Amino acid sequence: MTRTKKYAAAAAVAAVLVGIPTGAYATHATAPSAPTAATSTTPTTPNSTAAEGPAAERPSTQRPTVVRPGERVDAGGGWTLWLTRDGKHWAGPDGYENFRSVTDGNIDLGHPGVSHQSEGDATGVFHSGVYYGTKKAARVELVAADGTRTRAALVELPGKPGWGAWYVSTPPATDPGGIGVALYDRTGRLLAELPARPF
Repeated sequence: MTRTKKYAAAAAVAAVLVGIPTGAYATHATAPSAPTAATSTTPTTPNSTAAEGPAAERPSTQRPTVVRPGERVDAGGGWTLWLTRDGKHWAGPDGYENFRSVTDGNIDLGHPGVSHQSEGDATGVFHSGVYYGTKKAARVELVAADGTRTRAALVELPGKPGWGAWYVSTPPATDPGGIGVALYDRTGRLLAELPARPF
């Protein structure tokens, strides 16, 4: 390979990684108004952030990672996430543990929905949530007020229980327009979303 081709390849790889400042908190899903189209089945790497175009131009499929109940997932930056039959658990670098139940009646497992919790400081923001009411979840994205999107990693318990968790980290929050969350199925159809909310 020539030196010119090597530089071009390195530049192409470097160009895809872009961070998004966010830090919203939301917990109630609204029904989608229209489906979006799918174009590919290429999964993304957990915890990566990327600026992407309209939904019809993005890969739509991402198989959730199946984890055992109580299995700790290293979410990066000192954050850990794990699932039990009761819901999503997570802990930060300080070791303090949090919990989001899927059995306390606060979410309707009969209809697709998505929740969003975020915690952070001057070094960055950890976002996570529960998606539910579907066995066909394939993609969760953070959606900034300017339309920039960040793909999240998905985890589920064995047996397709109809819910799972998502997580992703972003740089410190600076966008006053806030952040939303969108849940898609394997065909690229929008199942549920939370609109961007200001900080």
